[in-house]
Amino acid sequence: MEHRIFSLGSNDGLAKKIAERLGTALGQIKCETFSDGEQRIQFLENLRGKNVFLIQSTNPPADNWARLFLAIDAARGASAHEITAVIPYFGYGRQDRKDKPRVPISARVFARFLESVGADRVLTMDLHNDAIGGFFRNINVDYLYARPVFISHLRESFKDKLDDDNFVVVSPDAGGVVRAQSYAKRLQRDADLAIIHKEREIPNQIARMKLIGDVKGKIALIVDDMADTCGTLARAGQLLEESGAREVYAATTHSVLSGNAKETLDASPISKLFITDTISADRAFSKKVEVVSVGEIFGDAIKRIETGESLSALFD
Repeated sequence: MEHRIFSLGSNDGLAKKIAERLGTALGQIKCETFSDGEQRIQFLENLRGKNVFLIQSTNPPADNWARLFLAIDAARGASAHEITAVIPYFGYGRQDRKDKPRVPISARVFARFLESVGADRVLTMDLHNDAIGGFFRNINVDYLYARPVFISHLRESFKDKLDDDNFVVVSPDAGGVVRAQSYAKRLQRDADLAIIHKEREIPNQIARMKLIGDVKGKIALIVDDMADTCGTLARAGQLLEESGAREVYAATTHSVLSGNAKETLDASPISKLFITDTISADRAFSKKVEVVSVGEIFGDAIKRIETGESLSALFD
């Protein structure tokens, strides 16, 4: 079955890398924004009977979601055989539960939208909560993890440091312990693990932090699924430094980096922040940021979807 890959504009750089990995060119599509802000999509080639992959990270603004919904509907109307929404960063994923009265479960809302407009599959990476996959009832959800990409890069970047027994992987909260453990056992056989317990009063602001574990004299690596305002990372880095860490690094999949994130990171004790390009890397970053591309793993995943192979081989 012939396939075509299209970029909807939110992350053209990653889309090009995915296409290069697959040895193909991006499909022709016209994405317009009218003067009043409304979006318009037009495919410029025949889609009948083809498997269509639409690459669109759905970070703000909401126009990114709108373009994806419109493109899915247009592809369905053009008689595409199968439509896969490739969403490297799944926006609204942090709103995955009802934590207060009279609030929506926003991640579930967008899952239902994707189903209702006609997507057949979703391919995404490092969801804030894997349970989000359960919000989809009628379409397949394939997960990818940034871990194997990061592990390969970090082994090279930390080649000398990993020879040192004084290496510790840090989870920035209790919910990320499993992720931190998975990094620790792959980076170093006997890598230590530390956990930061935090109490959050309002979104993006932490009231108190407490370190569980020993980091004195060690090289600390914080791993998390995203970096937004970098306030949590900065405070975690400060806590680790105050607790005697020799050096502090961080690796986060999704680089939202909103507000004063650049200034906050620059002023923090974190020596380097490793991120991926699930959100467009065509921005001004702090000099402490190093981008690791996930283009190859997404390209390999699409190839496996087309050939009917398992994606689990890509997890390690």
